[in-house]
Amino acid sequence: MTELNNSELIRLSAAQLAAKLAAREVTSVEVTQAYLDRIADVDGQVNAFLHVNAEEALAVAAEVDAIRAAGGAEAEALHELAGVPIAVKDLIVTIGQPTTAGSKILEGWHSPYDATVIKKLRAAKMPILGKTNLDEFAMGSSTEHSAYGPTRNPWDLDRIPGGSGGGSAAAVAAFEAPLALGTDTGGSIRQPGAVTGTVGMKPTYGAVSRYGAIAMASSLDQIGPVSRTVLDSALLQEVIGGHDPFDSTSLTDPFDTLVAAAKTGNVTGMKIGIVKELHGEGYQAGVENRFNESLELLKEAGAEIVEVSCPNFKYALGAYYLIMPSEVSSNLAKFDGVRYGLRVLPKDGPMTIERVMGATRAAGFGDEVKRRIILGTYALSAGYYDAYYGSAQKVRTLIQRDFDAAFAQADVLISPTAPTTAFKLGEKLDDPLAMYLNDVATIPANMAGIPGLSLPGGLADEDGLPVGIQLLAPAREDARLYRVGAVLESLLEEKWGGPLLAKAPELKNAGLGTAFNTAGGSN
Repeated sequence: MTELNNSELIRLSAAQLAAKLAAREVTSVEVTQAYLDRIADVDGQVNAFLHVNAEEALAVAAEVDAIRAAGGAEAEALHELAGVPIAVKDLIVTIGQPTTAGSKILEGWHSPYDATVIKKLRAAKMPILGKTNLDEFAMGSSTEHSAYGPTRNPWDLDRIPGGSGGGSAAAVAAFEAPLALGTDTGGSIRQPGAVTGTVGMKPTYGAVSRYGAIAMASSLDQIGPVSRTVLDSALLQEVIGGHDPFDSTSLTDPFDTLVAAAKTGNVTGMKIGIVKELHGEGYQAGVENRFNESLELLKEAGAEIVEVSCPNFKYALGAYYLIMPSEVSSNLAKFDGVRYGLRVLPKDGPMTIERVMGATRAAGFGDEVKRRIILGTYALSAGYYDAYYGSAQKVRTLIQRDFDAAFAQADVLISPTAPTTAFKLGEKLDDPLAMYLNDVATIPANMAGIPGLSLPGGLADEDGLPVGIQLLAPAREDARLYRVGAVLESLLEEKWGGPLLAKAPELKNAGLGTAFNTAGGSN
């Protein structure tokens, strides 16, 4: 039906695809098949997907096409994104597909229920292409801690795609999916977005249901959109957002219309605050250069740039790496080899539950997961709780107060998303502290529960790799981020002469086949 070839079709934004689908210029089956073909061609190099859901995705696409062809009330009632494919981070449980959390302990495990966000994708009739790779149980900043091999950055296959949601970001950046879902505990949507040249949004805590997302740190985790444009993220957040009675932390009050905010196109009179503590020393020169250019563009567009100080941000990383492991220690206790998932029996000695649990967790968890469980268990232990976990929670309160003071001076805050561009695979694997520093600019938003958006800011001078610009807004003001983000995106694309991903090197089919490592995970 379409006059576009597959290469052109997969490069359209989700909003552009939605318009062509609604006008019946292209069918959902054509679009879905184009993405499945792309996955087959290049994912052997990228390893973004752990499972491909071809049969179900094509069936949903065919259903959407049939409804549109028949016309009438049912066709009129279709969601705007009906027929637009999507990928899902393999931390979000999904009926009919394995959910592994990137871990051997859940290899081949199938959930008996759908996460709330999956139910909403199904209700919107969005074909689910498959499940994407991640650091095991979302613990990492590089997607090198997956039990199923690292994901590679489509800009440079020798570099990391960020983490923990590197699979979702790489899938979108490599044109293997127009949209994806990720989860963000300390930057796991935004930091991969920054290093892959994609858009990553962490909604306000509670704006999107966490029901069905395997918990890492329950007070910090948040599901959110991964896309190629700010408008596409707004469209997807409107699909997955809203109150959920199955999530006790779900917000009940409605938000402003996010899509309308992304289409506003005006920052005149807005105050945008530069966070003094989130740029400068320790940030790569190319990152700083692109950040400063973004500030100038916003200023020329009519925004007022002010500097704000958040002095307690210097303690955010340390506090986060006490709170998060403590919650990890609690949340991962259920993976015991008794109820579900991997079970390893001790080779000798008495067959007790404790020994089965020990053997299972030793074999099933990777080094980074074990490291965080041990750290969290220590921080929660008798005699240390107040000194470590309790003190970290007090720092969290100070960070929230810093944000309150900053937002009294500015409508939106701005910083680089990550201090550097993508580093080489293996470069920081043996230095956990260096790896943790990648999240220094993103962690404060999770500690305070506020929304954060990362969008492509250009290419660094030193290495020609993507740089991310982060925008932060008060809780429940997600629309404000979409408004400012869409304006900055438009200004930057005008400067570059088009979308940043158009400058990415073309991936070629190397004849490697696909890299679907999950048991039962090929299509």
